[in-house]
Amino acid sequence: MKKLKNYYMHLRHHHHHAERRWVFPLAVGSLLSLFLLFVATLTSPEGTPILPFYRSITAASYSVFVESKLHPLPVPALPPPPRLAYLVSGSAGDGGAVRRVLLALYHPGNRYVVHLDLEASAEERADLARFVEEHPLFRQFGNVRVIKKANLVTYRGPTMVANTLHAAAILLRELGDWDWFINLSASDYPLVTQDGSAWMALSKSFIDYCIWGWDNLPRTVLMYYSNFISSPEGYFHTVICNAQEFRNTTVNSDLHFISWDNPPKQHPHYLTVEDMKAMVDSNAPFARKFHRDDPVLDKIDAELLSRGPGMTVPGGWCIGKRENGTDPCSEISDTTVLRPGQGSKRLETLISSLLSNKKFRPRQCV
Repeated sequence: MKKLKNYYMHLRHHHHHAERRWVFPLAVGSLLSLFLLFVATLTSPEGTPILPFYRSITAASYSVFVESKLHPLPVPALPPPPRLAYLVSGSAGDGGAVRRVLLALYHPGNRYVVHLDLEASAEERADLARFVEEHPLFRQFGNVRVIKKANLVTYRGPTMVANTLHAAAILLRELGDWDWFINLSASDYPLVTQDGSAWMALSKSFIDYCIWGWDNLPRTVLMYYSNFISSPEGYFHTVICNAQEFRNTTVNSDLHFISWDNPPKQHPHYLTVEDMKAMVDSNAPFARKFHRDDPVLDKIDAELLSRGPGMTVPGGWCIGKRENGTDPCSEISDTTVLRPGQGSKRLETLISSLLSNKKFRPRQCV
């Protein structure tokens, strides 16, 4: 009996000791929780919580809906406008026509090379070089070059192709920041503003290929066409249709309005005022051939290009006044601002037609 009493006394003492062991941690934990709740309610003088990990949960800052956590995607920036590189070539007596075409084509974002061949006198070539050197816009933007060492250019043999490749090499080396190469003559004229055959528009990558010819195809074709009477009408076409990486990049158009006699002769007939409606309706950005200073050029300047005599074609970068014959491009703003002229819609119509399923693939290289 005594042993049983001692057992119960020991059990009671052990139970009482165990109660004391868990009561103390419970009391400490409760006090710590109360302290943290108190501190969490404190705010700084600016009204922000003192504890950095504390954040009040309100209807404005918390939502169970996933839509509230989605952010709109940033609007992608528009690509920069394409930069065009022009070659404008002429012969004896074409100095004035080359200047006029250059002014009608000019935009600060484009690149230009002008050339008068050996048929032109040294004085005429010097006058053209002086005009480019002294023109305030050309001096400011530095995007016009004159080929001072004139080339011999005839309509027979490879001389026209060689001259084109010479100009393209200058554009690549000195004015390499461009996208498309366009080859024009003094007998061509634009029908659209710059804000929006043997004559073609070629990509920079293809021009680079023609100059460097890493698989030797361009040089082989050039030697082949040196025996032809009229190599410009076939050289670039043959290269691009036989180069695997470029053959499916062609669009079968020279972007020119050209009027041929019926039956056709060796050269197209010269355009006059009577051809104005047909030129506009063609939606082409260029036309040829024109006589020097023909009245139709003045009509194109006035009605299609809004260009005053001796001035460049005004674009979004021209902010000067037009009063009393003042050149609006005498004051310049941001040259990346575009103000497409009325010809932009016509050009859009032409490009859409050329890239249609009916015309694009069936008219590529075969």
